[in-house]
Amino acid sequence: MENTGINKIEKLSFPWQTQDPFLFCVHHEDFFPKGNKDLGPAASLEGRMIGQDFTIKDGWRMYHGSKVPGFPAHPHCGFETVTAVRKGLVDHSDSLGAAGRFGNGDVQWMTAGKGVQHSEMFPLLKENEENPLELFQIWLNLPRDNKKVEPHFAMLWKDTIPVYKHKDANGKSTEIEVMAGKVGDETAPKPAPDSWAANPENEVAIWHIKMEPGAEFTLPSTENKINRNLYFFKGKDFKLNDTDLPHYHGAYLDARADIKLKNGEEEARLLLLQGKPINEPVVQHGPFVLNYPAEVRETIMEFQKTEFGGWPWPSYENVHDKNKGRFAIHADGREEIKD
Repeated sequence: MENTGINKIEKLSFPWQTQDPFLFCVHHEDFFPKGNKDLGPAASLEGRMIGQDFTIKDGWRMYHGSKVPGFPAHPHCGFETVTAVRKGLVDHSDSLGAAGRFGNGDVQWMTAGKGVQHSEMFPLLKENEENPLELFQIWLNLPRDNKKVEPHFAMLWKDTIPVYKHKDANGKSTEIEVMAGKVGDETAPKPAPDSWAANPENEVAIWHIKMEPGAEFTLPSTENKINRNLYFFKGKDFKLNDTDLPHYHGAYLDARADIKLKNGEEEARLLLLQGKPINEPVVQHGPFVLNYPAEVRETIMEFQKTEFGGWPWPSYENVHDKNKGRFAIHADGREEIKD
């Protein structure tokens, strides 16, 4: 029987469906208005469920923020977050004293390991124009041996993320931003050192794919049994090996088969997540991801006792100075200034 390479196609939910080694994937897109002096929206918050505002009203949400949209201090343990910000900015603060402001193409790769608190706020810096935001947050599991490593984050700044460019027989272009993995001669920057992605044999890939109308591209196959998910989130008509992939649907693919991507009449954007499965038990309780229930209970008790180092910032919704550009200060004091 011929292998079509397509195991399943289904409509995307919230969050998007994932496979081992990935745990979670969300696509946030908000059309925030002009900002006020406190870096929040210069608009009324009336009618919003402040603290739990996930309903798109007037094109945007406050999430868990009260004055500035975003996610105030919360804990993580046992996995990694990969935050790829396409448009807009994120202010990061954490319980280790590390901080940063990143966005407009940057990626933050954070290993929670044995436990860390962090906040992710969306400062609306522009007072004279709108502040659109688009980002992906992806949760990548850690194997048991690395569940309790020291927390760490790596910055993959936009200018360090390679873009693979391909023109098909008709001169139509496909561009792939390689945030993890390798395409052709383009290899992504190193992820956090204890990541499942740090070992090339695990074939972890995170790609943002942009195809112009009518473009064709064949996904490179692999000999190994890895999980591969492709998410079609912007565009109109799209085909995988002559099978229709409807808009806002995802496909579970057999990475050992050649898959020809064929775009329709509008520019298409897709996200690809792939990797060798960790194949270990997963027990998740909110932001704690361990292997067994007893470990989750122990971690909750540890957080209640230590707060993973406490919170050294003046607010759980900490944002940085309005005049600061993109930067990162790591827990060891190392500082990166981008603009």
